[in-house]
Amino acid sequence: MRTSGILMPIFSLPSDYGIGTLGKEAFRFVDFLEKAGQSYWQILPLNPTNYGDSPYQSFSSFAGNPYFIDIDLLIEDGLLTEKQAKKYDFGSDLESIDYGKLYKNRLPLLKEAFEAFKADEKFTSFLQENDFWLSDYALFMALKNAHNDCAWSEWEKPLQMREPAAMANAIKKYSKEIEFYRFVQFLFYKQWYNLKEYANSKGVGIIGDIPIYVAYDSVDVWANPSQFLLDSELKPEMVAGCPPDAFSEDGQLWGNPLYNWQAMKENSFKWWKGYLGFALKRYDLTRIDHFRGFESFYAIPYGEKSAQNGKWIKGPDMELFDALKAEFGKKLPIIAEDLGYLTPAVRRMLKSTGFPGMKVLQFAFSSEEESDYLPHKFGSNCVVYTGTHDNDTIIGWLKTAEPEEAQKARRYINFEGEQGFNWAMIKAAMMSVADICIIMMNDIVGLGSEARINIPSTLGGNWQWRIKPECINEWLAEIVRENTILYGRIPKKSQKTR
Repeated sequence: MRTSGILMPIFSLPSDYGIGTLGKEAFRFVDFLEKAGQSYWQILPLNPTNYGDSPYQSFSSFAGNPYFIDIDLLIEDGLLTEKQAKKYDFGSDLESIDYGKLYKNRLPLLKEAFEAFKADEKFTSFLQENDFWLSDYALFMALKNAHNDCAWSEWEKPLQMREPAAMANAIKKYSKEIEFYRFVQFLFYKQWYNLKEYANSKGVGIIGDIPIYVAYDSVDVWANPSQFLLDSELKPEMVAGCPPDAFSEDGQLWGNPLYNWQAMKENSFKWWKGYLGFALKRYDLTRIDHFRGFESFYAIPYGEKSAQNGKWIKGPDMELFDALKAEFGKKLPIIAEDLGYLTPAVRRMLKSTGFPGMKVLQFAFSSEEESDYLPHKFGSNCVVYTGTHDNDTIIGWLKTAEPEEAQKARRYINFEGEQGFNWAMIKAAMMSVADICIIMMNDIVGLGSEARINIPSTLGGNWQWRIKPECINEWLAEIVRENTILYGRIPKKSQKTR
């Protein structure tokens, strides 16, 4: 079935508290999606952000971002008052996020809510259902707080190594702080699942996003060191990245620890079953970032200053996905991020999984040869994007692309000029044979590079864009809806209800 959706990060939603949240504006955006005839809302990872503010570098692969907890909903629940909320400065710029102010002020406000909270059956049930990750996470965050936010690799050796006596002492010593971090996750998931339930009731599915790798300074690594390639001192033996190419002489040095796939295989991929299983609960469809890393991955010796001296190592390939399909069913709701150079082996793996890959139109016009990202080269089992969170907006791309690329794009979509170019590209994606079409919200509004979400391999200035409240309106929803109908991507039920 042909469907479509919109990519809009939670953090980009409007709110009065410095960042998008799971409150009224999120519900209003779901209403916008329903009116626009959309089947999906694609988001970025929900996890707490680490240094650099990237949702792809988190302290936990399971926890939710405390910044997304809606303050107004806490006021409605009687956990806070407006007076308490107004004491804190979360930033006044409606179009940009000040993460420094959030870091300084968000948790102190949530601690005031914690003081007013009375545990009940729902809280107890949440703790029991999520104990497989929550206890370690709450302790990890309490210890980070006690160590002035230092990485776990800088803690005392007994805590680094999780020695039983040190762990027991820490659990006792920081019991209240541990309970606070459990409470924060209870609030997050209460609000998240209420939002997801509302979206599903409106016929809108959630496309989530999970990184293939985890951060070294994370509870994932600290609590599961045997699942990663670490030495006897728990330092990474090798780290992840990408090799040098035409875009970067040094390659990309991501620095994430690599999986010990042999150890994972020996325990039947238990960690990945937990990771993916939790994602399948949180989302209706799950996009896995850097999918080619399952076939083979680029490994760089720890301590290198660039990615030049890395090497390719064979990954688990279909062994992992056969195990996951045996656990969760043959038709896993997964989208494979398969962008970039793909070897025949990666293509075979993707075909064997049956997962749809991604096609990005902004990548279609950069080569003299016919790109696989040109719509006439698509098969139907894919998800088409004009661009993703790592791309410039369509208008921004048009202004910065090589003249030959821009002209090739204009010829291909049969459009001259610049005014309305974003919609010409959107229509080219919508009319393609791809089963799913996802468009960035900043492109639907027609914004330039000021609304770009991320520039890969850069620090600072990313993950900050927020949309103005007035941009989410019925007039725009109707335009999106008309095009969704025109290109046969609207559910029949939705078409009849208008």
